[in-house]
Amino acid sequence: MIKHMVMWKLRAFDSPAGREEAEQRIKTGLEALVGVVPGLRYAQVGKNFNPQGYDLCLYTELDSREALEGYQVHPEHQKMREFIHTVIVERAVCDWEA
Repeated sequence: MIKHMVMWKLRAFDSPAGREEAEQRIKTGLEALVGVVPGLRYAQVGKNFNPQGYDLCLYTELDSREALEGYQVHPEHQKMREFIHTVIVERAVCDWEA
């Protein structure tokens, strides 16, 4: 099994509502990929309550490295990636085998 984690710092927003909308769109969109992307077993997006560090974190579980590669290029994931890159200023990623 492969575990894939991504953390993001969001850009400044004009309003708290705009920020919340972006956070919810990321959460809903990425979690909805389970059952759509082959080999993606689990996906959860969490909002950091610690004032330091990143704003959002994605945690996923995939069947294999090949499934991770497929996830990265899947059209539905690519749509989410395009949106995410419009609302972030920083990203960190970690992949490991469990």
